[in-house]
Amino acid sequence: MNQTSVNGKNWIYKKFDSSDIIKFTEKYSLSETVAKLLSIRKHNIDNIDLFLNPKIKNLLPNPFQLKNMNNAINRTYKSIINNDLIGIFGDYDVDGATSTALLAKYFSSINQKIKTYIPDRHTEGYGPSVDSFKKLIDLGTKVIFTVDCGTSSYEPIQSAQKLKVDVIVLDHHQADIKVPNACAIVNPNQFDDTSGLNYLCAAGVCFVFLVGLNKKLRESEWFKKNSIIEPNILDFLDLVSLGTVCDVVPLIGLNRAIVKQGLKILSNRSNLGLKTLFDLCKIESRPTAYDLGYKLGPRINAGGRVGKSSHGAELLISDDPQKTYKIAIALDKSNKERQNIEIKLHEKIDDEVKKFHNHPVLVMSGEEWHEGIIGIVASRIKDKYNKPVVLISLKNELGKGSARSIVGFDIGTQIIKAVQLNLLQKGGGHKMAGGFTIDKSKISSFRDFLIKNFEKFYEYSTKDLNLYLDTVIAPSALNESFFQEVNSLGPFGSGNSEPKFVIEEISVIESNIVSDSHIKSILLGKDGSRFKGFAWNAKNTPLEAYLNKNFKKKINIAGNMRLNEWRGKKEVEFIIQDILLN
Repeated sequence: MNQTSVNGKNWIYKKFDSSDIIKFTEKYSLSETVAKLLSIRKHNIDNIDLFLNPKIKNLLPNPFQLKNMNNAINRTYKSIINNDLIGIFGDYDVDGATSTALLAKYFSSINQKIKTYIPDRHTEGYGPSVDSFKKLIDLGTKVIFTVDCGTSSYEPIQSAQKLKVDVIVLDHHQADIKVPNACAIVNPNQFDDTSGLNYLCAAGVCFVFLVGLNKKLRESEWFKKNSIIEPNILDFLDLVSLGTVCDVVPLIGLNRAIVKQGLKILSNRSNLGLKTLFDLCKIESRPTAYDLGYKLGPRINAGGRVGKSSHGAELLISDDPQKTYKIAIALDKSNKERQNIEIKLHEKIDDEVKKFHNHPVLVMSGEEWHEGIIGIVASRIKDKYNKPVVLISLKNELGKGSARSIVGFDIGTQIIKAVQLNLLQKGGGHKMAGGFTIDKSKISSFRDFLIKNFEKFYEYSTKDLNLYLDTVIAPSALNESFFQEVNSLGPFGSGNSEPKFVIEEISVIESNIVSDSHIKSILLGKDGSRFKGFAWNAKNTPLEAYLNKNFKKKINIAGNMRLNEWRGKKEVEFIIQDILLN
């Protein structure tokens, strides 16, 4: 059944096998609706039992499947034996902050001395530099880890080697065929890595590394000899799950188990920094993947965007309540500042899109656009126009760029190719996002390069004009029991999309604009039941007119459920994404 919505989307219901309904309801004690949802997803599931009950012990691979893992662990073991000062160089985003904190917390728990370094986005840019490595080396570090970066850091790694300091890279970004001559590069996205773990984020790679290192220390009886209690690696899954959700990597395989278990660890609130952020965000209920991606993540990211770049990692590492509270307040303030800058910059750039409306890849530049914000704005414009978007902030004939792509066009690989062709000074990324430095004079050539490769490698289809829906539900289904049963198929995210439902023949009873851009509604179902609806950023969109209480026709709404919990009261709301006239 295809129908066109007020947003110009074709509503298409996903296919399922009706024979699965009876089978799944009986075997897994599911309702018919949730059994249908499982049937829709089964083609992406290798093992349904593990999907419904993902456990680390069943999905954790042998760490040594990853290329160079043996070298990384042996070199780290040597540093631990020698009680060397260990340097940890991390990126300033959530994945980098959680990866940095993960290593820092582990090494500290076994009494190893560490120094962390997060570069300033505005003065140092992404990734290691010769100067930043020298600062760590001058402090006395004998080995340096780079986390969520380093795969393309040829010169800094070479400079460290000349000073007799080894570098271990734990990363997941797309790699060139040739990589730096580091002590070890552990990156499942190297072209000759056969581990099959290329869906991990950097925090996931760091977690697998620590599993291997912990095993090495246990088997050598290092813990026993040094009278140190062996850390429980699973206790660090709160950090790993946060990095996994916020880096939007597929929630499949090990990632699924990491987030499922990590959310349980998060509910214990044992990490002081995360607990402080939970309190600041007024998250009273058990945390969800949504909380990680839309509440905690943006605040941790805010330091690297408009505040102090090291604040995210410092918050996650600190055990000092006073210091942690100050950092959390600063991050919350930075996040509000980020939101204000983002709104203004988005309006400005979105107005310029019409100049490039016929381009399949949008490449735009502007003088001193905020470097910390252009990535978010690129993502929003990408979502609106369904095209890869590249935004470049210019200063003194030099540009800093941020790219966001759509499924089917690997922007990380394109950036690496552009570096090889000298179109870019440097850059890197993964399939959906990337960053780079470019001479202003080469922007036009880079735009042509991307458009040419997009037309060559990306096969356009009408799928981008479609809204794929799972099933129709009654308004009476919006209760906590049904919400929790649907949630048993979670965690939801990339690779395991949250179910989209349709509720038919709805009337709008009341509607209000909240926070200047969202629409909150009281809706009436055909069965006479009332429920709450919420539409994010719906002001001045096609949805606004149809959610007005003066609109008297019946509408069908598409979206997903959200459990709203406040002061012990739980209420299921419907998040409206699209509307179809009845």
